[in-house]
Amino acid sequence: MKGISVDVIKELRELTSCGVMECKRALEEAKGDMDKAKEILQKRGLEIAAKKSSRTAKEGRIESYVHLGNKIGVLLEVNCETDFVARSEAFCAFTKDIAMHIVAMNPLYIDREAIPPHILEGQVNPEIFVRDTCLLEQFFIRDPKKIVRDCLNALIASTGENICISRFTRYKVSEIE
Repeated sequence: MKGISVDVIKELRELTSCGVMECKRALEEAKGDMDKAKEILQKRGLEIAAKKSSRTAKEGRIESYVHLGNKIGVLLEVNCETDFVARSEAFCAFTKDIAMHIVAMNPLYIDREAIPPHILEGQVNPEIFVRDTCLLEQFFIRDPKKIVRDCLNALIASTGENICISRFTRYKVSEIE
């Protein structure tokens, strides 16, 4: 489609972190509509994430974050398939943001599957409990319109690798589990 300018493609790429060709295809499919193109890229990102979830992620990084005042902090492990991605700017920024999110939002579990069944069964409203206590289901502090899972899927789509949040530990002075 000749009507899509390089500037529009560049703008979509900056908004979504997807590749240039993916952005161009999405804009062509959406006939130049930026919002529709973002939806198309998000849907493709979910499809890509689902396809890649079975691949082994043995590389990655340990991220730490200590909040101002040194009273609260987190250690986080995020894995990916290659060291190249683990050292990339996007991956490093993601791990820093997730570590900060954990400090701020205090999730107890990574996802719904990590919740012991007896704890979930004892909840009055299990869906609200999952949203409030599972990292991947919480609204992301950097963009409250998205949940953490959406941000993870966007990173998977842009890197082309399986990425998973493996574990985290949150520390607060004088707080003992």
